[in-house]
Amino acid sequence: MAGGGQGLDSISSAVALILVLFACVELGDAATAVDVYRLIQYDLAGSPFGSRLAGLSHHAGSAASAVPGADLSRTALMVPLKDLDLGFLREYITNRKPLGGLVLLLPQKLREKIGIAEDDQGGGLMRNMLSEMEQLLVHANIPYPVYFAFENEKINEVLTEVQNNDATGQPATATTGGYKLVVSTPEPKKIVSPAITNIQGWLPGLKGEGDSNQLPTIAIVASYDTFGAAPALSVGSDSNGSGVAALLEIARLFSRLYSIPKMRGRYNLLFGLTSGGPYNYNGTLKWLRSFDQRLRESIDYAICLNSIGSWSDELWIHVSKPPENAYIKEIYEGFSTVADELGFKINIKQKKINISNPRVGWEHEQFSRVRVTAATLSELSVAPDFLKSSGGLYDTRSLVDETAVFKSVKLVAESLARHIYGHRGRGIEIFADNSSFAVNPFHINSWLDFLSRTPRVAPFLSKTDPFISALKKELSDHTTEVSVQHEVLDGIFTFYDQTKATLNIYQVASVTFDLLLLLVLGSYLIILFSFLVITTRGLDDLISIFRRPPSRKSKAA
Repeated sequence: MAGGGQGLDSISSAVALILVLFACVELGDAATAVDVYRLIQYDLAGSPFGSRLAGLSHHAGSAASAVPGADLSRTALMVPLKDLDLGFLREYITNRKPLGGLVLLLPQKLREKIGIAEDDQGGGLMRNMLSEMEQLLVHANIPYPVYFAFENEKINEVLTEVQNNDATGQPATATTGGYKLVVSTPEPKKIVSPAITNIQGWLPGLKGEGDSNQLPTIAIVASYDTFGAAPALSVGSDSNGSGVAALLEIARLFSRLYSIPKMRGRYNLLFGLTSGGPYNYNGTLKWLRSFDQRLRESIDYAICLNSIGSWSDELWIHVSKPPENAYIKEIYEGFSTVADELGFKINIKQKKINISNPRVGWEHEQFSRVRVTAATLSELSVAPDFLKSSGGLYDTRSLVDETAVFKSVKLVAESLARHIYGHRGRGIEIFADNSSFAVNPFHINSWLDFLSRTPRVAPFLSKTDPFISALKKELSDHTTEVSVQHEVLDGIFTFYDQTKATLNIYQVASVTFDLLLLLVLGSYLIILFSFLVITTRGLDDLISIFRRPPSRKSKAA
């Protein structure tokens, strides 16, 4: 019995080793593992857009392998941004050519949130390419996984070998071996009831004795969330990190001003940080609908801040009402006077609201739809296209000029203060440099840096996200009655999860090598098994294993 047990143990060990061998016949040691960021996946009015798959397990190829007539249905292309041919990408997407997967390699500068500056060699062209590539990807239905990764030494070594193999006409296949790209992740699921969060804070004005009327209110508003091809990388430093940083500094300035009883104006100030900006300012609409009628009627006007961190000598005021309107004229003249003193120009542009059109290009349009006078201050002369210029891969810290944000803050704060205190003339500077009420560049820069490190695509920000808590705390430091409004993003959008993953790159041997290895090891195991049986049970037992058992007739006889 003991000998039989040892024989069975030997057989079990041999079988286990064979199974392990078969499991490892294709994959070798992992060459490297890198973080990757998935292309956004969403539905718009039921139509699918973005990358529809997340799992990846295909041999690696380079752009050189995409020759006419090549079958790339089981190939995952690795393409550095600097080598990307937008024509090739557009052809594959538009004509829905089969492709196993796509891994787009981004410059390391973008990972460090430095970005690509205009003075970089070819920086402007690369930024334009990034923008065009994103628009192509987010507005297409792509039936294979698409990931973004950052170049590093290891991944560049792999890419060089893949490119060399492709150049010699030996792309990676099951027959030739090479590298295999594997992303093991669950398939994406719909995000149920995607949350959006609005945050508001008050600075109450000072009523006169015996004054029972409600004070007028001025609202300063900025939408804080973003939209980009890769939700986990969409930081939107300019759109609209610059607007958020400016709003928080304006809140700090008026907090100091209103803390002095004699300087407390007869205007309430309402600060709103809204969500859902890229989605027709859905959060702003819900925020306004939460106001009671008295509050809505008390708003003298609202100033919305949008993309004010990348300009040099002119800004735009966008309105819905005609510039000849008395309220609009007063706003424009007040801002224009301060802008002249600061050495730049303010332009005004009207865009009428089409109630039947669901597209909302500017945040102030949501105010106008509920009959509240409002304007948007922006460096952009026209409203961006739908899901465009809302925090793409190119919109990093290098795009924002802190001097531009500084001047924008000075413009808004000074204009509002002159309106509040009734100063219409020149020569009055309430927030003078080097005074106790001066604009603080350090405060602006610290928030620009923080926002440039924080992806803020609304459906992927939970109600308890640390970023939401940070905004609430900052408003609480400078305003009173801070409140948070949680809503569900509604309308025509459906979003899917799985925005980040790990890409494992394996070096694999050819099938010929695997079969040869299997043959050698199989022969070795047979010899080893035979030796163990002979030594434990004898030669007769070994022969009896292979001997044909006697027939039933023989047994009966």
